[in-house]
Amino acid sequence: MIISNSLWLEAQPLILASGSTTRREMLAAAGIPVEVLKPEIDERAVEHPLVEQHVPADQIAAALACAKALSVSNARPGRLVLAADQTLTCDGITFHKPVDDFAAAEQIAELAGRTHELHSAFVLARDGAPIAEGRETARMTMRSLDSDFIGLYVDLVGPAALSSVGGYQLEGLGAQLFDTVEGNHFTILGLPLLAVLAALRDLGCLAR
Repeated sequence: MIISNSLWLEAQPLILASGSTTRREMLAAAGIPVEVLKPEIDERAVEHPLVEQHVPADQIAAALACAKALSVSNARPGRLVLAADQTLTCDGITFHKPVDDFAAAEQIAELAGRTHELHSAFVLARDGAPIAEGRETARMTMRSLDSDFIGLYVDLVGPAALSSVGGYQLEGLGAQLFDTVEGNHFTILGLPLLAVLAALRDLGCLAR
């Protein structure tokens, strides 16, 4: 598929190595034609040795993004591939996506009344090699929540509670959970979009 518009200068769409609808929609809204190809990697296998070595959470997010980008890039020679990942830490503890509604409620209860950090990273790759990367961190303070409200929230958002670490999406009902947010909105949604756009311009893929 050949793509041409006034902003995007590549002959073919950017490959997004992610199943995230939010990331795809962010890129599309910014004028980036996107083709989605989900990577096939074992994220926990990548993450586990890094956690054992006490690698900082933002570097773990970058390592996961790189593994995803290279997995897809190796399978699509010549194509530009973008991957991203996000980690959540609170008082030194790393959280993962909840596996069910009970786990989502537990995560929210653990985060309630406390400040946690979201670390978002991206990697751009071509021909099996990374060619640009970036990472950003946001600080999120949840308000104090009782179990009744947490249960109501999880019921209202349904399966969406399982699609993001922490059990929330700030762009939706998740906003009800917070007192304060410090950081770039795109970073919180899981992609440091402004940094990605800057990298694409530097690579000559976007009009300057």
